Formats: sequence, C-alpha cells, structure tokens
Amino acid sequence: MRDSRYDVTLCGDGTQLCAELIWLGNGADNAENLPYLNTMLIDHAVQTQPGQWQGELHIYGQSAAGTITQVSEDQITLKGCVAFVICKSYQMYRYAD
Repeated sequence: MRDSRYDVTLCGDGTQLCAELIWLGNGADNAENLPYLNTMLIDHAVQTQPGQWQGELHIYGQSAAGTITQVSEDQITLKGCVAFVICKSYQMYRYAD
C-alpha cells in the first residue's frame, strides 16, 4: 500500500520539475508527518537531459541533492544524497483511481 501521494508537474519555464505532497494515508497521516503535507518534495529541479532533472529534494524534513529520472510514463526514480556519502533511492508511481 502506498502511504503518500504527490502532484508531479512540469513547472517554471515548463522544463523544470516540481512535486508537492498532497495526501497522506495508511498510517502516514500522523502528527509526525502532517507538517509536510502540501509542501514541495521537488522544487523547480532543472532538466539536465531528456527525462532527467537535478535539484534539491525535501523528504519529510530532510534535504538532499537529488536526481530525478523518468523510468517510464508511469514511474520516476528519485536518488538523493547527503554530502555525496549517504544516498537513498525512491520509486514513485502514477496513481490511478
């Protein structure tokens, strides 16, 4: 089960990528996570090549330099690194009702 949903859009000049946390559920809608609701996960990441962007990622109060890669029409991968040492990857999938 997914515990969060994001509104992912092209923003800025139409080539930058933005993503806002718009929904928490399945236990993630708790006092610890609610302050991050309606905040930016990806804020105007700059396109570096077709299907790839770089910028700052903000994941539940932590910030990291990140790369966002479009894997398919329905999936993107976020890779964020703090001090280029501690790195994590996240998969995001298109939500369909």
